Amino acid sequence: MAENTADTRETLRLVVAPKQAKERLDVYLTHQIQNATRTKIQQAISDGLVHIDGKAVKPSHLISPGEVIDVRLPRPPRPRALPEDIPLEIPFEDDDLLIVNKPAGMVTHPAYGNYSGTLVNALLHHTQALSSVNTEMRPGIVHRLDKDTTGLLVVAKNDRAHHALAKQFSRRTVNREYWAIVWGRFREKSGTIDAALARSRRDRKKVAVHPAGKPAVTEYRVLQTFEFLTLVALKLKTGRTHQIRVHLAHTGHPVFGDPTYGGRSSAWGGLTGKNARLAAELLRMIRRQALHARTIGFLHPKSARRMMFESRLPDDMSTVLRMIGWNG
Repeated sequence: MAENTADTRETLRLVVAPKQAKERLDVYLTHQIQNATRTKIQQAISDGLVHIDGKAVKPSHLISPGEVIDVRLPRPPRPRALPEDIPLEIPFEDDDLLIVNKPAGMVTHPAYGNYSGTLVNALLHHTQALSSVNTEMRPGIVHRLDKDTTGLLVVAKNDRAHHALAKQFSRRTVNREYWAIVWGRFREKSGTIDAALARSRRDRKKVAVHPAGKPAVTEYRVLQTFEFLTLVALKLKTGRTHQIRVHLAHTGHPVFGDPTYGGRSSAWGGLTGKNARLAAELLRMIRRQALHARTIGFLHPKSARRMMFESRLPDDMSTVLRMIGWNG
C-alpha cells in the first residue's frame, strides 16, 4: 500500500468557450475537471474555493461565454510506498543486490491504479536496505518487467550498486534472455526484428510500430516448433516498453495469451476443428502473455565478478508446452 503526505492546493483557471451554452456552474465544472464529482465541486464552491471573474458564486450560477473561472483544488497527495508482507522468491542476495523471480500479476513498482501489492511493497518488508536513486515509489528498482511477465529482476540495495548496474543496462552489457510461446511458425530459425516503437495514437496505454518512434531491436531464436505454436528465445538490443510483445505481434506471431496485442484468439491464423479447440483449451490455462525473463547476467557492482542466473519456466507456460508435446 501507499501512504499519502499532506494536501496542498493549486489553482485551475478555465475560460468559458465562446459558444458554450448556459449551464449550471457545478455541472460545467464536473464535466471539465478530471475525476471530479458534482458533490465535491458543490462543496468547493460552498467553501469559497471557486470564483468567477474574481467573485464568489453559487453552484446554481449559470455560466456565460468569456467568464474566467478560478478553482482552488486540493493537489493529489504524493503517495509513499509502504512495506507489505508479500512472499518473494529470491534466488540470490548479498549486501549490494538481490535477484527476484517475479510472479505473474505483480506490478514492479507502485503507480496510478496499483499502489499496493507491488514488488516494491514486498521488498520494503523484506529489507530496509534499498537504493534511493529513484523516487520514493521505486526504491531499488533498476529495471522492470510488465505486470504479467514473469521472471528475473535485479534489485539494488545501495546507491553505488544501483549506479553500477544502471550503467550496465544503459550500455546493453547485461545478458538477458526471454522465452515466449508465440502463435504460428517462423520461416527462419533465427532473426532480428528492427522496428521503431511509439505510443499508439489510438490507445495511449499501448505501444505500436511507427517510423517516427524510438529505435527498437529484438533478436529471436526458435527453440521448438509445434503444430500452431512456437517456443522462442529472445534478446533485447534496446529496452522499450512492451518491446517483445509489440515486435512479435508486428511479425504476425503475437505472444500466446497476450490480451493487449492480439494473442487471445483461438481462431488465430484461421485455426479450425481440433486445433481451434486445443488452442481454446490452452488459452483457458494461461490468462496472460506467455513471456518469461529466463536468464540475467551482469558484472557484480563491487567484485566485478560475472554473475548469471536462470529461472525455471512458470507452471502455466510449462503446462501449455507439455500439452503440445514439448520435449524440454
